[in-house]
Amino acid sequence: MSDRQIVTSGTVWEGTIAYSRAIRIDRHVRVAGTTASDESGHVVGHGDAYTQAKHCFKKIKAALEELGASMDDVVRTRMYLTNIDDWKKVGQAHGEFFQTARPAATIIEVSRLIVSDAVVEIEAEAVLPPDSA
Repeated sequence: MSDRQIVTSGTVWEGTIAYSRAIRIDRHVRVAGTTASDESGHVVGHGDAYTQAKHCFKKIKAALEELGASMDDVVRTRMYLTNIDDWKKVGQAHGEFFQTARPAATIIEVSRLIVSDAVVEIEAEAVLPPDSA
């Protein structure tokens, strides 16, 4: 069995739902759905999809780095929006973080997110180069 490394955020959700903030197995890293909440659990950028997306990507970047990966290693992103009309704003933030990596990306409209003030939730998957296993 492969070694499993995890990143935790310390939120109440991790214990309640039994999930990890991010997980690495061999060269594969997966970052769980990420909302724009700060260390206190308050949503950053209330109602602003661009600001929330940027905050999400910063949190994703930190989780990746904790597991030895970078944004350049990301091969897949999924972005969940409560208003699909915000896709350009979220796409702009995505482009700012992935100018060279250009991962496969999906944008999906959902009726709501688990954090009531969040308008964006993002998850990511990365694959590290073969020499980093």
